[in-house]
Amino acid sequence: MNVKQQLVLLFLVLVIPLFVLNSYGNYRAGQILKRHVTNAYIELNKQNFRLINRDIEAVNKVTSTVFQNSLLQQLNPVSTEETVLERVKNYEKLEDLLAGYSQETDEREPLYYSLYVYDPDNTYFFAPYYPNPQTSGVYFFSDEEKPEWFDEAVAKKGNGYLRLIEHLSPPSEGQGSQRTLAYVRAINSVYKNGTIGVLVVTNLDARIGESLQTVSLPEGELYFTDWNNRIFTSRSSNQSAVLELPPQADSGEPLMGVKDIITDDFIYVINYNYVLQQKLVYKVPLQALLQQQNEMKQVIQLITVVYFAGGLIIILYFWRSLMMPLQKLVTFVRRYEPGNVIPETPIRSRNDEISVLLHSIYDMARRLNGLIHYKYTMDLKQKESQLQILYQQINPHLLYNTLESIYWKSTMEGNTASAEMIKELSKLMKISLSRGRELITLGEELEHATAYIKLQQHRYDYPFRVIIDIPEELLQVSIPKITLQPLIENAIIHGVKNMGEDGEIAIRAVGEGDSLLISIEDNGYKPADYEMINRLLEEENPDPSFGYGIRNIHQRIRLHFGNRYGLKYTKRQEGGTRVTITLPKAGQTNE
Repeated sequence: MNVKQQLVLLFLVLVIPLFVLNSYGNYRAGQILKRHVTNAYIELNKQNFRLINRDIEAVNKVTSTVFQNSLLQQLNPVSTEETVLERVKNYEKLEDLLAGYSQETDEREPLYYSLYVYDPDNTYFFAPYYPNPQTSGVYFFSDEEKPEWFDEAVAKKGNGYLRLIEHLSPPSEGQGSQRTLAYVRAINSVYKNGTIGVLVVTNLDARIGESLQTVSLPEGELYFTDWNNRIFTSRSSNQSAVLELPPQADSGEPLMGVKDIITDDFIYVINYNYVLQQKLVYKVPLQALLQQQNEMKQVIQLITVVYFAGGLIIILYFWRSLMMPLQKLVTFVRRYEPGNVIPETPIRSRNDEISVLLHSIYDMARRLNGLIHYKYTMDLKQKESQLQILYQQINPHLLYNTLESIYWKSTMEGNTASAEMIKELSKLMKISLSRGRELITLGEELEHATAYIKLQQHRYDYPFRVIIDIPEELLQVSIPKITLQPLIENAIIHGVKNMGEDGEIAIRAVGEGDSLLISIEDNGYKPADYEMINRLLEEENPDPSFGYGIRNIHQRIRLHFGNRYGLKYTKRQEGGTRVTITLPKAGQTNE
């Protein structure tokens, strides 16, 4: 991972945990707040439900008192024993009785107690039949005027219950709204079987509404419903008759107590009473509940964004001050090759470590180029000097040996042989000069070696055989001059000098790939340490007693063509010594 990626990773490591912790903290804070608020609403719901049940229980006790009143128990619409006047008086007493129960003294919403009596024979024809939820009274009705809920109340057999009544009497034209939440209870006769009538307590929705008004919910809704979620009364703008609850609210089993449900949008707190078939429902929107938390969340998010922006600015600053100079430096180092032209050093606008490093590397590259150029020049001069020294070493040696041969032959023979030797010497020196060239063809070098061999054959009394096996196509390969002659000289002196006609020297050449292999072999019998010879050829400071002839050739070949090439001494299987010269077949030089 490079520095740029590490810098980006560092920024992500610093920023990502902040966002993760921020999200987790907001989530946990919301969960804790919702749970605490829900628990508070549960306690409030319990108290609210107890107040409502207390009001309903108070109504139930009043209806029980009315139930036991002798005047009401003696009411018998079908009796023929009473006169119309007696019935009128009983009617007025019952009206006063119910009106007395309907009066409230605690400044609360009044409840209106009304008695509905079935009068099939219309014996109470004088009693008006105009029921109203805001008034109390005694109402007698025939079959045509029977309310829809009357038979239902009679079927309850004296058990009181809450009912949402749409019409206290059958609907008629011009009739006002009679919708009310009522407590309905059939009054049975104590003295004989049968139902006297049905006692209806109206305006109960206003009384329960007072209890609901004591509860403060932020933008919340309160509903008092029956077991089937039909709304008795509510404190909301919902005009529907049935309350929609989440599926979790219907457990399918009778419940007693409080249950809370938290959805994505609302908190529901539901108080169940299976015996009374009632529910008290709180519906609180989460948006209103979490408004304060949302304000705090916005503050935290603002801090997070500011932190992110600040971190981004810092990263961009370091990117500009650190990464851009480093990228320029990396680009320069990757493209730089020793000896190439170096571009202009970037403008130095700062004095920090990066700027110093950048300028130092550019200066170092320039100094390195200077050293490379200096070393290259020195190497060229050194090679030229070594070649000149080596040539100066070899020429006197050759001239000395040749003149010595001429001297001995002139002493032992006549002028003819001496003239022949002088002729060969002239050819030998002409080829060795080669018009100043350092590389000549193998054919020219072989002619030089042949002239030297003839001189040597004139010198020794017993002639030796010379075998030359070189293909025609290899005669044009370039070879450093005066390469074969010193090796042939060694083969004569250290190999076949005293062997007479039995002595044999073979000069062969073969091509292997891009290399030319020239071997000079003799069948001499003197033993030699070939490992020591090869080792001395490679040493930088060899023993001076070793001589310089073959080492001179080895070094000249490497100076011209490189360290892959040179000499190597081995033993012949038939006896004698073989020296192999390895040269490039193309004859290119490294100068």
